[in-house]
Formats: sequence, C-alpha cells, structure tokens
Amino acid sequence: MSRAPGTTGARTGDAEPRAEHEQGGAAHAGRDGPLDLRLVPPALAAWATAALTLKAPVARTAATAVVCLAGGLLLLSVRRPSGGGRNVPAGRPDGRPGPPGPGPSSPRRAAAGAERAVPTGAEAGAGRGGRGGAERAGWVRDRLSWARPAVAAVLLCAAAAAASAGLHGADVRRGPVPELARRFATVTAEVEISGDPWLSSPRLRGDHAMPVAVLARAELRTVEQTGGQRVRTRTPVLMIIDPDVPAPERQGAGKGTRNGSPGRPPADAGQGPSAGRAGWLGVLPSTRLRVAGRLAPALTSGDPTAAVLRVRGRPEPRIVAGPSGPQRLAGRLRAGLREATEDLPADARALLPGLVVGDTSRITPELDHAFDETDLAHTLAVSGSNLTVLLALLVGPPGLARRAERRGLAPRLGLSLRATALVAGALTLGFVIVCRPDPSVLRAAVCGAVALLALATGRRRSLVPALATAVLVLVLYDPWLARSYGFLLSVLATGALLVIAPGWSEALRRRRVPPRLAEALAAAAAAQAVCAPVVAVLSARVSLVAVPCNLLAEVAVAPATVLGFAALATAPVAMPAARALAWCASWPAGGIAGVARAGAALPGAGVDWPANWFGALALAAVTVALVLAGRRLLRHPRWCGLLGVLLVLLVVRPAPLTRVITGWPPPGWRFAMCDVGQGDATVLAAGEGAGVVVDAGPDPALVDRCLHRLGITRIPLLVLTHFHADHVAGLPGVLRGRSVAAIETTALAEPADQAEFVRREAAERHIPVTTAVAGEERRTGPLAWRVLWPPRRSAQPPSAPPLGVPPQGARLSPGAAVRPAPPDALYEPEDPNDASVALLVRTGGLRLLLLGDLEPPAQLALSRSPAAAGLAGVDVLKVAHHGSAYQDPELIRLVAPRVALVSAGAGNPYGHPAPGTMAALRAGGATVLSTDRDGALAVTGTGGTEGRLRVTREE
Repeated sequence: MSRAPGTTGARTGDAEPRAEHEQGGAAHAGRDGPLDLRLVPPALAAWATAALTLKAPVARTAATAVVCLAGGLLLLSVRRPSGGGRNVPAGRPDGRPGPPGPGPSSPRRAAAGAERAVPTGAEAGAGRGGRGGAERAGWVRDRLSWARPAVAAVLLCAAAAAASAGLHGADVRRGPVPELARRFATVTAEVEISGDPWLSSPRLRGDHAMPVAVLARAELRTVEQTGGQRVRTRTPVLMIIDPDVPAPERQGAGKGTRNGSPGRPPADAGQGPSAGRAGWLGVLPSTRLRVAGRLAPALTSGDPTAAVLRVRGRPEPRIVAGPSGPQRLAGRLRAGLREATEDLPADARALLPGLVVGDTSRITPELDHAFDETDLAHTLAVSGSNLTVLLALLVGPPGLARRAERRGLAPRLGLSLRATALVAGALTLGFVIVCRPDPSVLRAAVCGAVALLALATGRRRSLVPALATAVLVLVLYDPWLARSYGFLLSVLATGALLVIAPGWSEALRRRRVPPRLAEALAAAAAAQAVCAPVVAVLSARVSLVAVPCNLLAEVAVAPATVLGFAALATAPVAMPAARALAWCASWPAGGIAGVARAGAALPGAGVDWPANWFGALALAAVTVALVLAGRRLLRHPRWCGLLGVLLVLLVVRPAPLTRVITGWPPPGWRFAMCDVGQGDATVLAAGEGAGVVVDAGPDPALVDRCLHRLGITRIPLLVLTHFHADHVAGLPGVLRGRSVAAIETTALAEPADQAEFVRREAAERHIPVTTAVAGEERRTGPLAWRVLWPPRRSAQPPSAPPLGVPPQGARLSPGAAVRPAPPDALYEPEDPNDASVALLVRTGGLRLLLLGDLEPPAQLALSRSPAAAGLAGVDVLKVAHHGSAYQDPELIRLVAPRVALVSAGAGNPYGHPAPGTMAALRAGGATVLSTDRDGALAVTGTGGTEGRLRVTREE
C-alpha cells in the first residue's frame, strides 16, 4: 500500500486515538460548556405576550402584533456594517473561533502583510493606538451584529404570540353566548364534550354540605333561545350538572337507553352517587348532546371559558352523536383499567388509574389532601415522567440509545434504530390518545420527550434550547397555557432538572454521596426549590417534607407506571392477566399513597405562607439564602448533622418536647376545645394518649392537627352530636392514624347524605356505630358521663314548639318572662340541631355540660326534664350552637357556669358568637372565651366553688 511522502506508520496509527480524544473533548465541552440561552428570550417573550394579550381589547392586541412584527422585520432588513478593511475571524454565536479559512491566517499572506506594514517611530505608536481603537470598535460592531437578530427573534415571537392569543381570545368573546350569559338567558343548545367530566370539590355552606355536581368542559355548537331563534357558534363553556339531572339518552331511544359508551361504572362516581351522576361521568369526550339550561357569566377569567351552562333536567338531555373512534378506544382502555383495579385495596384502587392515565375519579378528598400537603400532587396527573418511563423501557438505558450495545426491549425484539423510532412515535401517539389530547397531556408528552432526549444525549445543558422550543411551540399552539399554573410548574421543574440538578448532583458526589442517591436527591431538591414559590401562591403553605416524600415515592413510580400500563394494554384481551398485573402494581402504588399519608400526618409537615406574589418573592429570597448558606455548611458535617436533627424535630414535633417548648397542652388538662373554624371539635382527656372526642369539626386537617398537638392516639369513644357538616365533615381527620373503639351518634339521621358519610367511613374501618339515648351512663379512665339528650321517647310529639317557646327567629333576652310548658308536653326533636347529643361529664372533680347545637325549644325541654336537677352550677359550659343569639335564658340561669366556652370561626357570616349571648353569660358570673378570638382552649384545675379553675390558650 502506498503512503504519502513524508508520513510514517506511527503517525498514521496515531490518527485514530487523536481523533477519539478530540471527539471526547468535544463531548465534554458540550456537557460542561456555557449554557446556550439564545432561544430562552424568544420563548419568554412569547409566554409573557400571550399571558398579557389574551384578555386585552382587540385593538390593543392587534397593535402589539403589528408593532412587534414591524420591529422584527426592520431589524432583519438592516445589513451588517462594513468592517472598514479590518479582517475579523469568522466565529460562532457563542464567541468561539470558527474553522480556519483563507485570509490573513494563511502563513504566506501573513508574511507578505508583515513585509508591507513595518511601522517605525511615531508611526508605530500611532498605529498601535489606531489599531486598539479599531479593535474596540470592531468588537462593539461584532456584538451589535449578533444583538440585532436576537432582538428581532424576540419581537417576531412576541408578534406571533399576540396574534395567536388574539385569535384564541376572540373565540371566547365572539358570538351571542357572552351576551346571553350576561342576561342569564335560558337556552336549548347542542354541545360537544371536550374533556372528561369530573366531580366538583365538596364544599360546606354553614352547617350543610353542598351537593356535589358534575362538571364538564364543552363547546356550544348551536344555541336556541326561547323564541326559537337558532344560531351556530363554537364557544367554549363550562357545564354544571346537578345530581337530580338524569343521564343523557340517545336521540330517539326508549326510556332507560343510555349512551352505551364505555364510561365509569356507578361505583366510581364518587361518594354514594345517583344513577344520573354516574351516567354523566361516563360520557366520553367528542360526544354531542342536546341539553337545556341557563347561561351565566364565567366564574373566572383565567381559563378559556365564555360562560357557564347549568343543565336542567327538563327536557331530558339527549345524545345527538356518539364519541369518535379514538375516544371510544381510549374509553375502552380506561374502563378496562378501572375494572382490573376494582378489587384492589382502597388506596391502590384509587391511585393506580391516576398514575397511569390521569383518571382521578376515585381519589378521595382525604387522599387528595395528603398528596397536596406533601407536594406529591404531580403524581396524580399525567406528567412527562410517565412517558419517559415507557420510552426508557423501550430503548433501555438512555445513554446507550444510539450505540451498538444499546439495551431495552427494542434490540431484544430485533428492531433497528429506525424501527425503534417509529415504535417510540406510535407509543407517544397512543399515550396522548389514551390520556386525552388535552393541552396538559400534549405538554406532558413534549416535556417527557425533552427529559428523555436530555438523558439520551448525555448533554443536559444543550437541552435548554429544546425546552425553550417546546415552550414556544406550546404557547403558540394554545396561548391559554401562558396563564396555567400547571404549565408554569411543569416548565420550572423541567428547567430545574436540566440546569440546576446536574451541578448539585456533582457537588454531592464530591462529598462521597452514592451517584444514584446524589442524582435523585439533587433532582428532588432542585424541583422543590424552583417550584415552591408558585406552590405557596396556590396553597398558602410550604411543605417541609416534600423532598423526602418525593424521594421515597420516586422509587415506586416507575414500577407502578410500567405495570399499570401493562394492565391497561392487557385488559381488553385478557382480564385475568390484567388483574394480576394490577395486583402487582398495587404494591408500589399503595406505597406511594402510604408515603403521602405518613408525610401529611406529621404535625410539622408544612408551615403557613402568604398566598400572594409578595409571599412568593419572599420565599424565593429565603430559598436563595438557604442554598448559599448550605454551600458553606456542607464543609462542616457536624453543623449539617445538628441542623438535620433540628429539622426532624421541627417536622415530627414529639408531644413531650412540644409541651416543654410551647406549654401546650398544659399539664393535667381535662378538657380541650379545638380551633377548627366554624364548627365543633372538643376532647376530654381519658388517660395517657387517650381522649373521648366530641364532634369532628368541618375540616379534617384542622381537627387532625389539634388531636396530634394534644397527643391523642387512642379514642375510646367518638361522639357525633348530630350530622350537620360542621360537626362531622372532619371525621377522616379524627380517624387518621388513630384507633377508634366506637362511634356514638344521635338517632335522627338528618341530613341523610352526611349520615351516610359517617356510616360509610365507619364501615370502611370496621368501627361500630351506636345511638345515644337519654339516661345512658358510661365511664373510661378518669371520665364518667351521662347522656342527657335526646330523650328516649316522647309521649306527645307536638307539631308546634311547646308553650313558652318563641317562634324560630325571635330573640330571647336573659330577663324575658317565659310561660312554663306543661310537664306532660314532652318535646320530640324534629330538627337536627334539636336532636343533638348533650352530655354531662365528670372528670377530676370538674362538671362539664356539652350542649351540642341545641336550639331554645330543646334547651327549654331539657331544663324541664328530670335531668335538670343535676345541671345547677356546672364548672364548664360548652355553649350551644356556637354562641348564637337563640339561647334559652332559663337554662342559662339554671346552669350558671363558672366558665363558658364557645367554638366559632373567625369572621363567620352568622355573627357567632352573638354579643347578647356573651353578655348574658358574663352577667351570670361566667368567664367567657371563644375560639374565634382566643384560639384553641384547654381547661385544668378542680371543680366546686372552692376549686381553682384555669383556661389556657394555645399560643
């Protein structure tokens, strides 16, 4: 073989190693070089412009688009100025020198230039000064030449975003629907469902729980008013379907013939749903319906909704056209997954469909609260990590995706790189179809692809332009994402993983942290640090357990997702195999739910934070300060260990230590009134770690926090005085992590839905439920109590209040004259308040009277009952009905308490506690305190006129 003159075999053989070294250096530079941020300003400009112009007037949006477009085109049309004969080496945008080429860099031309330009004396000095000025001017011109296209790109992207936002905003404002909504018009409309229906969140209004309605996003296609005028349109609306609205039937079908599409089974429709509500939850996207209802203005201005359509039951809704083929397929797959998970434990049954396809229909409010408290809510929604896990299973370790030694299922199946790319594309498309092609799902697919690409190339820093491109494309496609908190959190988390996490991971590795643990810890910490300010705005709370909970949950997310998708794909063809796969997936899914519950149950799981953007900025500043301080602390392991121990104590807050530091609860406390807002929750001490709980309040989180601070882990008896929501809605918080021996309630099961809620919660935990009757006596530990009310039976149930009792709404002053009721006119409770369980309790020499929410008729009947003899001169009175104005003065005079305690919520709209009631109690010699002003209260001391009684406020 011939060789070129002047070469040797050694040099030829050295060529390949040198090339290999250069390629490795290039790759290293690609990983560790400066960030390429050129696409970040255009993406941010498009994002901000879309957010600002969506709701702006049309003229302003058009002007913004025209000005930005004109400015961008003008900058692009300006040519680069001449360099004045100065030869500037070609370079890249990042300032690094480009490849050598002809010109002064050539040796021959350089020598010739040296011969022609040999300055002497003053010419040399002048030449040096002139060359220095020319070089500085050239440097400025070079920078300006690159600034022009960059600014032009920002302006052009802003123009495109303004145009897209203007068009999308016009879709919401145009047509007759906004005007009809302002007039609250009643219409008959044809709508197309654009997303999965879902249940509204449970809400309390006073002492009642609001009915849970079905919500659905849809597009109005035709609108017909009462006069018969029919108008075609394409206007997005939010549909509200109340529980009494029947499920839609097919057009022209007989009675009882429903949509027939694979929707949710009735058991999935929430807590005790009606058949109509279950049918509505089974309607698939792209289904067309004909409904009648009333239009109203949109509830918020931050989403693409022109109006709210509250659907009526008459005439009954009808299905005009069924769902599309892809939606039917997706519906079958999702229904198959729900069927495969039907027999799993409650947490896994609820969580697994959410992990796989974002189906959160089974998530209970309690479980949802636990995920919110631990910042694990992102696992309940479709996210980019779902797709990343699936694609990683296909291609194997991402770092080997393009190498011959690649792994995963693709090479084992003999798929080439091209075939693997096609399969991955089909998998992504199927993911989008099954999880619904909503903007959030599209965002998840793009972000998942970005994350996988970052891992596959091993050049995370170079993926910042890819993330910026994804943001730009998605904002232009759907400008409403610019106002979406979910989109903001997704971008922030992905950016943190690409930019911040690698550096933190490397720093942890240098301190001998195992590589995998370092990567996981850095990823969780970076995402939490960047997203925490936004989460604080949404939840008014900062989680202190988010990082460890996300670390523990991350271990189980991948197996649960893979096994869940396997069950999803298997269910249509082999349900037994799908059930087996779902059973395997239930273990990691249940583990994730367990992590969320355990983290949320910690008393120091989070701290309250201002829910505004000032609070977000303050939290961001605190985070930056902690990061800077942490870099110094890492050099001192002992200080790190000490701070870690203090953080654990802050989060766990063991009751003995908390009692020493805060003084709460006071030693020897006998009775505590929890601050649970507008509701009741009280505790009677029954021994170390034990307490009899009377009522559960309206909020599970508040009553759970109160019981934990009191150190209550065992509850011999839970008394629910009546079934109003402000006394029983917090029941899951009482049951959370505590052993409850029995629940005792009143005999009047009204309201029926709340009574059913209590029975269901008790049945799920196998807790017996009994009914309290007057005369019943019990004892546990130092406690002894007697049930005073409701009566066992009534000899003469009256249809009107007994004599001497004013009609409902009349005020009773303490000095008012009252005609006594005849002794044989026993009162039979007909109202839930008047059916409240009333208790007379003895503990440590104290006598306490707990009246529930008894109204004046029942109070008067109680004061006339045989039990009245034992009520005189009690030590502590739990004032009835949150201290309302409706109190019986005779009972107040009879009881004559030393201390009167009122449970009421600050700023409640009912005026509780009433000034007249507080004045009457003080006039009788009682010390009066209320939770709306004094917070949680605890009673200590002994009873009797000579006993020392003390009430302690929780600081």
